[in-house]
Amino acid sequence: MKPRDKHAPKDAETPAPACASCHVAQAKRACRSPEGLAGKDCPTEHQAAVLAAANAEYADPALAEFARQASLQEAACYANRHERPYVMQPCKTRIQEICEFARRLGYRRLGLAFCAGLVREAAAVEEIFEQHGFEVVSVLCKAGATPKEDLGLGDEDKIYQGSFEAMCNPVFQAKLLDAQGSQFNVLLGLCVGHDSMFFKYSQAPTTVLAVKDRVTGHNPLAAVYLSDVYYQKLKKPPPA
Repeated sequence: MKPRDKHAPKDAETPAPACASCHVAQAKRACRSPEGLAGKDCPTEHQAAVLAAANAEYADPALAEFARQASLQEAACYANRHERPYVMQPCKTRIQEICEFARRLGYRRLGLAFCAGLVREAAAVEEIFEQHGFEVVSVLCKAGATPKEDLGLGDEDKIYQGSFEAMCNPVFQAKLLDAQGSQFNVLLGLCVGHDSMFFKYSQAPTTVLAVKDRVTGHNPLAAVYLSDVYYQKLKKPPPA
């Protein structure tokens, strides 16, 4: 590892970032300190042009304010930051954070896009948001009852074969929330892929309260935490 040299020439072919495999200690990384060390394929070291283009976007006052409030919210999620030496002490749940952040931005109308498998959870979330003073527009993934056959799927592709099955329609969810003037959307348990389509079509900024994981009770990191012990099979996929 070498200290950063801001004036060092860059190769014409810059390496792809590989932050997930960086072996530099967190506190000593180039992304954490101007005197930090650049790890393998460090984007802080090698991607100056992309960084400059990204930072230029914050000249947009609306984006700059959104980012400022997001940073303020991040800090507010830790208690006793005035203490020295400081030891991290998280103090807010995700749903508390969503409520506080929406209030910081002055949002009054929230959109809730949720999965049919989390109907009870969606009702509880809606009630919490309303108790915090928000208006809530909520849309189920199956809204519209568009048949899966419209996607070219056959009966063998359905979960419940031999019967009508509506497709999940995140595009409809996003457009409905936009039409209802949602200022900030919250995703709850949409499937992999369906969530991607919602992000693509939503005009309002969107955050995620919880993601779907049918096996772990919607706690997908459980499998990651156990990937060296009981879930070793994750690191041994079947032959292609």
